[in-house]
Amino acid sequence: MLVVKVGGAAGVKDEAVCADLAALAQEGQPWLLVHGGSAETNEVATQLGHPPEFVTSASGYTSRKTDRRTLEIFEMVYCGKRNKGIVERLQALGVNAIGLSGIDGRLLEGPRKKALKVVDPKTGRKRVLRDTYTGKVERVNTGLIQLLTEAGYWPVVTPPAISDASEAINVDGDRAAAAIAGALGAETLVILSDVPGVLREFPDESSLVETLARHEIPMAQEKWAQGRMRIKLLGASEALEAGAKRVILGDSRGEQPIRAALAGKGTVIT
Repeated sequence: MLVVKVGGAAGVKDEAVCADLAALAQEGQPWLLVHGGSAETNEVATQLGHPPEFVTSASGYTSRKTDRRTLEIFEMVYCGKRNKGIVERLQALGVNAIGLSGIDGRLLEGPRKKALKVVDPKTGRKRVLRDTYTGKVERVNTGLIQLLTEAGYWPVVTPPAISDASEAINVDGDRAAAAIAGALGAETLVILSDVPGVLREFPDESSLVETLARHEIPMAQEKWAQGRMRIKLLGASEALEAGAKRVILGDSRGEQPIRAALAGKGTVIT
């Protein structure tokens, strides 16, 4: 099984990703797609008068501050416009894709965080956020995935997940993809974004780190990773720990981005 995660940044090309997936499907390569939608969610939230806010955890990871209204906007974009847009594009390419959120069939399940420790960017002091709709995927309904794939469907999955108390929760897409890849024992998890992979000297794309061993991930997070790359590396580590064979951090911006990643273009982590 191949698990592909494509982000929602402005530079991501859905057309190239979907064309690549369609070609792989025709060749009989089983795959599951996980997608994000952050840039469009930011835009829609601003238009609706509820602009996005981001927080940085005490461990240094940035995430969306998610109250109930933010979660509703998140669902509108991720589960609605973006998910169905990708499914429509794949259907046009002859792929019988089916769109699912992590809520559907309790596909992605885990606890809602009771409190989130964050760092105030102005003072550097730590504080506690309560009543946020955030969580972490701890269980994947692999039986549902197997049921769909054996029936000839190609799953297109998006956050949110569902909590133990049956509430929708915002979960990180890269880590959700990692949980799926680990649960399925995927041969490869490909995480595509708008950069070529881990860069030693961000944003110099010629400074690409081509290979990493799993034990080198903390060093790469500390020395090289900028922005969202830190959490992508965390997801890579979690996927390998859970049973995936390798992770490739690749570039979504070119033609045939998945094939390029599978050929070793990007940062390959084993």
